[in-house]
Amino acid sequence: MSATRPSAGPELMLPGLGEVYAAYVREADALPAQPGALQAEMWTSAQLGGLEAAAPHAAARRAALGDLIGRLHAAATPGARAFLRALAAIGPAEGRKAAARAAGGLDGVPAAPWEDSLGRVVPGQAWLIQEGPLDGDRLVCEFRYEGAGTAGMHALAVRLSHGDAPAEIVVVGDVPALMAAARQAMQAELCVVQPYDAAAVGARLRAALGGGRPSPGGGGAPPLPEACYPALALARHRVSLLP
Repeated sequence: MSATRPSAGPELMLPGLGEVYAAYVREADALPAQPGALQAEMWTSAQLGGLEAAAPHAAARRAALGDLIGRLHAAATPGARAFLRALAAIGPAEGRKAAARAAGGLDGVPAAPWEDSLGRVVPGQAWLIQEGPLDGDRLVCEFRYEGAGTAGMHALAVRLSHGDAPAEIVVVGDVPALMAAARQAMQAELCVVQPYDAAAVGARLRAALGGGRPSPGGGGAPPLPEACYPALALARHRVSLLP
């Protein structure tokens, strides 16, 4: 273990956030105890959401992500390894290779039981739920983990308001219950539920979720509602798998 536990990580690009990175490392100790890959991905997405919500622009987010990856590698704990593996699977595209390399340097650290399932999902049916002219469209995309059958099924539900601006992002673990409730609402004429082309869903959601904090000087997309950030990284990963 000593060979994979350096006394200090690389020099920080954002040294003022040193205590923040240390907190992430401590909190990661609870990650290997998550019951499955989906829960681990949701935990990781929530951490990344906090990082992105606090970043004033994309460059700061990238710098913070690089710092975090270095600190996790330096920690060399089971939680740090699990966090790095999850970052490599569903994290921002610009950090996945670095996270994978960092995790690869921790081969002597115990792996979480669900590590090999991270990010290995395939898309299924997509649905459009329209609840009213003022409520926008709710797009629901089903996914399952490779080789897990229905036991690994879950759904991404994104509500888009006027102009396809994200208003709500939810990851649903009980897909049958979600669709049963939607169909009951449809029978009560409270909404319309219909199958939706996966390619159309992918195009709309990639455009809607690709933004984030505005760039310096006021350019770029406006920030998302705060409630969207915890599931944002996981949503972007899932949407990237749609045609």
